[in-house]
Amino acid sequence: MWNPFLPKNMVKEQFVVGSIPTAKEAYGVSARIAFPSIVEMTSLSMMQMVSTAMVGSLGPAAVAAVGLVSQPRMIFMALFFALNVGVTAVISRRRGENDRAGARLCLRQAVLIAIGISIVMAMLAVALAHPMILFAGAEEDTVDLATSYFRITSMVLPANAITMTISAAQRGVGNTRVTMVVNMTANIINLLLHYLLISGNFGFPALGVDGAALSVAITGVIGMFLAIGSILRKDAYLKISVLDSWRPHLEMIKSIAKIGGNSIIEQMFLRIGFFAFAIIVARLGTEAFAAHQIALQLMNLSFTFADGIAVATTALVGRYLGAKRPDLSIMYGKIGQRMSLGISVFLVSFTFFGRFWFPTLFVSDPVADWHIIEITASLLVVLAIIQPIQTSQLVMAGCLRGAGDTRFVAITMLLSVALARPLLSLFLMFVFDLGILGAWYAMIVDQLMRLVLLYWRFAKGKWTEIRV
Repeated sequence: MWNPFLPKNMVKEQFVVGSIPTAKEAYGVSARIAFPSIVEMTSLSMMQMVSTAMVGSLGPAAVAAVGLVSQPRMIFMALFFALNVGVTAVISRRRGENDRAGARLCLRQAVLIAIGISIVMAMLAVALAHPMILFAGAEEDTVDLATSYFRITSMVLPANAITMTISAAQRGVGNTRVTMVVNMTANIINLLLHYLLISGNFGFPALGVDGAALSVAITGVIGMFLAIGSILRKDAYLKISVLDSWRPHLEMIKSIAKIGGNSIIEQMFLRIGFFAFAIIVARLGTEAFAAHQIALQLMNLSFTFADGIAVATTALVGRYLGAKRPDLSIMYGKIGQRMSLGISVFLVSFTFFGRFWFPTLFVSDPVADWHIIEITASLLVVLAIIQPIQTSQLVMAGCLRGAGDTRFVAITMLLSVALARPLLSLFLMFVFDLGILGAWYAMIVDQLMRLVLLYWRFAKGKWTEIRV
């Protein structure tokens, strides 16, 4: 019987270039790279949920205030996300070509670019914090809290940018264990600081939302030093030194920009779409927005499972395209998609059966805030429908990014996130009067559009011909 989970059945015979590994070998390679990323990203998401729960002890306004900051902050981070797509793709190709010097050169150039851009972004974010929070839909009870949180966390954007760039490079060579250790260590410290500074435990001042922001800022700086330490070791594949050449290298910058340029467009569409969506939802009031933020915590957790697999898929696709084995790139793309579907079975079960328990973690008084819990539970039913779609489309996007096919990914994000999601949300929320549920129904359509478009592109196979 034909088995779709066997590697030999994942590549059409006419595309096979050499020997195809066994299922044990192929799934083992994917798992070795994916597992540390899954552990890292899942743990970070769970730590973020604990942090949000700590903020939740201050009341719904505090949860909403911190949630309001997320999309404006992501707008300022968009350039770094785009840069790092280029960094991962270029370095994974150089890894496949056994060009260690080229991989190190790419990292040095990327760090220089990240430092320059991040300093400008940090100054703009601090200066524009108040008007951006107002534009995000902050109400009277959240605007001051959100503005202060945004300003404090924006001051460490350069540290965040350097950490992200080094992590992207490490993932490009498949060294996901290093990024796991760096980011988990930093976020454990973040949790400790949250505990000390939000409510004022062990003699520390009770700073509330500002304490949460200060914790994030301090953690950002610590994470940067940990990331830098990972590339100073003598045995590091991506070892760099202050004695290396740090002069701009136009050819390498062009290689990064070729992929990162389209990713900037993708990020722009993503951030516009997400920001517009957040503004629309915020208009429903503090309670609805707080429920929305709580449900997003679990959605982000499910995202991290799939994103961990997507990291491995991106690295392997780029590596084997660099090694002139497009057949293995196709195979590892499909293995990632199969793995993501398996994980989604667990996610759907947890989300559906835990829909009333999960929201209680984020409210100070389950009885007084029962209305928020009910709203959140209804959103989690919708999330259970979204999760299998979400996990698959994330892996497909990772495949195309690893190949450098970022232009098509950008077009997909324009159609689904920037256009379909906010427009359909408005229609369902205010024309059909579905409220917050209408916004989440729109997310089902958005995720499904992405899956169909990205899988179609992957199946055509033209991405295997892109040069990086």
